[in-house]
Amino acid sequence: MFSKILIANRGEIACRVMRTARRMGIATVAVYSEADAGALHVAMADEARLIGPAAARDSYLNIAAVIAAARATGAEAVHPGYGFLSENAEFAEACAAARIVFIGPSPEAIRAMGSKSAAKALMAAHGVPVVPGYHGDDQSPATLLAESERVGFPVLIKASAGGGGRGMRVVTASDEFARALDGAKREAKGAFGDDRVLIERYLQAPRHVEVQVFGDMHGNLVHLYERDCSIQRRHQKVVEEAPAPGLDAATRRAVGETAVQAARAVNYVGAGTVELIMAREPDGQDRFYFMEMNTRLQVEHPVTEAVTGTDLVEWQLRVAAGERFTRKQQQIPLHGHAIEVRLYAENPARGFLPATGTLHGLHLPDGAGIRVESGVRPGDAVTPFYDPMIAKIIATGRDREEARARLVRALADTAVLGVTTNLDFLGCIIEHPEFAASAVDTGFLDRHGAALLADPPVPDTALAAAALFRAMARTGGADPWSRSDGWRLNLGPAPQSLCLQHGETEHAVEATRVGDAWELALDGRLVIARAVALDDNRIAITLDGHRETVRIMKHAATILVIAAGRGWMFEEIDVLAPPAAGDTASGRLTSPMPGRVVQLLVAPGERVRQGQAMMVVEAMKMEHTIAAPRDGVVAAVHFAAGDLVDDGAELIALEDAS
Repeated sequence: MFSKILIANRGEIACRVMRTARRMGIATVAVYSEADAGALHVAMADEARLIGPAAARDSYLNIAAVIAAARATGAEAVHPGYGFLSENAEFAEACAAARIVFIGPSPEAIRAMGSKSAAKALMAAHGVPVVPGYHGDDQSPATLLAESERVGFPVLIKASAGGGGRGMRVVTASDEFARALDGAKREAKGAFGDDRVLIERYLQAPRHVEVQVFGDMHGNLVHLYERDCSIQRRHQKVVEEAPAPGLDAATRRAVGETAVQAARAVNYVGAGTVELIMAREPDGQDRFYFMEMNTRLQVEHPVTEAVTGTDLVEWQLRVAAGERFTRKQQQIPLHGHAIEVRLYAENPARGFLPATGTLHGLHLPDGAGIRVESGVRPGDAVTPFYDPMIAKIIATGRDREEARARLVRALADTAVLGVTTNLDFLGCIIEHPEFAASAVDTGFLDRHGAALLADPPVPDTALAAAALFRAMARTGGADPWSRSDGWRLNLGPAPQSLCLQHGETEHAVEATRVGDAWELALDGRLVIARAVALDDNRIAITLDGHRETVRIMKHAATILVIAAGRGWMFEEIDVLAPPAAGDTASGRLTSPMPGRVVQLLVAPGERVRQGQAMMVVEAMKMEHTIAAPRDGVVAAVHFAAGDLVDDGAELIALEDAS
């Protein structure tokens, strides 16, 4: 076994690999960029090496720098995690040339499965079913359009060299094709360095089912059952679970055997995932097709570990060290159920735009059946340079409903202050009746998105908790002159007036101390409240005889209350402060997030129509189109292609047409 390994990654996956390595007595080396100097994975490692500036292409994607770090530290092997260099055949070859073990499959297997087009052709040759489409070398727009018309719209344009939703577009008609193809190719080139695409028939309401496979160097190859990853947005997974609900024994056996057959076609060694798409065809039969193979560990591997009782990272290390499997296929158990969600710094209400900022407060859940994988701590920054994942939250149970119920409670006990997240959105998904009934497919979020994103009325408990938190903080000690809670000599306490804004709504609250209780006027409604401070930022609050425990975090004027299963953010408004200046720049178009301009589509003096694309900004590996909010004339363009932009930066000035 290795005595020291280098983890060529960052964040939660680097931390997760380190935990297993430490348990096995293996020393670890972290690599980090200038932006990650204070990151958790750096602190956890036995050693750490700086490999470059913040930009991933200059650090985590810099093969020479990673190899130099491994050599300098005496690491015998490199674990690539997922993302970055994990599916890069050149990196695997560079490791071999430096006599460093690459903890993953061979360069030949990576290449065979790295091109979606080549992989589909290979699978078809080995009798593995593939989705009808075009996987050829002719990449001319005319050929791709003709092949799309042959397959029949709607079609899916997919980057041939990558995954994760990058370089992927759904096209419903031929007149949409050219623009969609241009965007897919540009995004694929930026994410994978390869703009080749393939065309597939777009299956309606399919399920995304994937199978974990594992091979050793001695020809042994097994599967560890399947996962369902159907709930997705922009073709990126949001919820993953194992096993896939609703599969009968025959189907489960068939998908497992198909996955092993696919992996055996490339003599696969190590951890890999064969991704399948399942759909009901016009003849009424459910069929599954090969989509692609990810030649690495997956983000969602913890759910497989939970139901099979394995440590897949330990398996990776042992296989890379040349050990032989000790378990046969029939000896791999399948017990219980596990569900994982990805907690991201993003704004669901703004089209899931990535969010950045400092984690002023962070509470992640624990307890029976709960596992959390995270690479951040309170005080860390979420930057625009890398994937904005804060944590993975995994719940396990004896069956799906127990796992789901535990996850509901876990999400209700999670709190993040400082950046906008998808936390409430995740909670709404897991509580949705259709999810509870296992009625999941890739169209789930399209059908229910509006309801899942709805902002319900603020409950009295949340508003009262925020008000009492501020009122109690104003209560001083025995010296009445240091108190600001409305104390008056020979008179009852004066009411404290608060203005708490949630979203666009301001809530007026008056809090008056009455003995050991408080009289609260919540938007004019009177309630009697009591509050007791508990540990871990919690308050037990009683409203008109009903007691509830809530969690509260505060930073500056922002108060976060976790109550009624979700988070409620309030801004304390100073009613005596002068009003903010009016908006004098209504013609400006600003960046919705920090990022980089990848395409400029207009010039000063050009007339534009409402909805016309004007600029494309890339952030955290995804493209966002800046469109004209109305008809007008471009007065000024402040950034060119390739420029970095900050959140809120003015990109384009638009004036009314004369």
